[in-house]
Amino acid sequence: MRKKALIAMSGGVDSSVAAWLAREQGMECMGATMKLYEGEQEEACGTRTCCSVDDVEDARGVADRLGIPYYVMNFKEDFQEKVIRRFVDTYIQGGTPNPCIDCNHYMKFQGLMHRMYELGYDYIITGHYARVAYDRERKRYLLKKGVDEGKDQSYVLYNLTQEQLAHTLFPLGDYHKEKIREIAREQGFANAGKRDSQDICFVPDGDYARFIEGYCHRSFPEGDFVRRDGTVVGRHKGIIRYTIGQRKGLGLSLPRPLYVCDKDVENNQVILGEKEELEQGSLEADSVNLIAMEELKEPVRCKAKIRYRQKEAWAWARQKEDGRLYVEFEKPQRGIAPGQAVVLYQEDVVLGGGRIL
Repeated sequence: MRKKALIAMSGGVDSSVAAWLAREQGMECMGATMKLYEGEQEEACGTRTCCSVDDVEDARGVADRLGIPYYVMNFKEDFQEKVIRRFVDTYIQGGTPNPCIDCNHYMKFQGLMHRMYELGYDYIITGHYARVAYDRERKRYLLKKGVDEGKDQSYVLYNLTQEQLAHTLFPLGDYHKEKIREIAREQGFANAGKRDSQDICFVPDGDYARFIEGYCHRSFPEGDFVRRDGTVVGRHKGIIRYTIGQRKGLGLSLPRPLYVCDKDVENNQVILGEKEELEQGSLEADSVNLIAMEELKEPVRCKAKIRYRQKEAWAWARQKEDGRLYVEFEKPQRGIAPGQAVVLYQEDVVLGGGRIL
C-alpha cells in the first residue's frame, strides 16, 4: 500500500518541489494551505511574506500541475491565539519573540498534523531545509541540519516531538537551494523564480510597534533611555519599539554608539550600554524540548545558537532539577534576548532547545 502524505504548501518554490519529490517517490499526496487571516489583514500581506493571498493560487496551480488534490484549511482562530497573541504578549513583557517557531510548533506540527490523522494519512511533508533520521542505537528520531548550511532551518524546528518526527518528512534536507529552483524550472512551476519569504507574515512592512498598538488598541508611552547606573541619556518612543542588541533607530545624538542592553518594563526604561555590555557568559531557558535524548543527565559540551541568523558557539549545557536548561558559553555571547530560542547542536544533530529567560 502506498504511503499517504499531506503536503504543507505555502505557494513558494520550496514546498512546491517538496510536493513533486514526494509524488516522484510514489507517495499518495494531498496539498494543503493553511488559511491564517481574514479580511484586511489578509490583504495586507505582501509578496515578501509566506502567506499572501496570491500564494494560495500559486499552491493550487502547482497541485493541479502535479495532479494531486488540494485544499485550503481554516486555522485562523488557532493562529490568532497561539502565534499572534503570543508574539504581542512577549513584546509587551519586554521579550523578543520568534513567531516562526510558534507557527511551526502550533500550526504545522500540531494543527496540520491533527488533520493528517483525521484524514488517515501517514506523513506531513514541508519544504523546510532539515532532515529526520532514526537512530537505532538510541531508539529515537533525530532532527538534523539540512545539507545547505545557508538555508538550514533546524533552529526553528527544535520543538518537534518524537511522535511528530516519526510522521514528518523533509524532502529538501539533502538538497541545495539552487537545485530546488532548477527542479522547479524543469517542471514548469510558475513560482520557480519566486523570492523567499523574508518577513513575519502578519507584519509584512516590518513595523512591529504599529502592529502591536493596532492589535491591542492602545499606545505605549515614551520613557527614558538610561545607562546601567541610572543616568538618563534621552527619551524613547515606546518600549515595544526596541529589541536587545539594537543600535540603529534610537534617535539619539551621542559621542559614541550605544546599544539596547535591557528593558525595564515596570519603569518603562530602555537600558543602553557599550557593545561590550551586551556580552553575557550564560543563559537559562524554559519550555525545554529535547530530541536526541529524554533528558540531559550530565553536562554536555555542544554548540549553542541563540538566534536564527547567529553563528553557533561552543558551550556547556546542563538540565536543572526543575527541567530548565542552563547554558554556559566558552566565550561570552552578544545580544542574548529573552523570548528567543537557544538550540543545542552536536555536529549536525539537534540535541534540543528552549525559550531564553
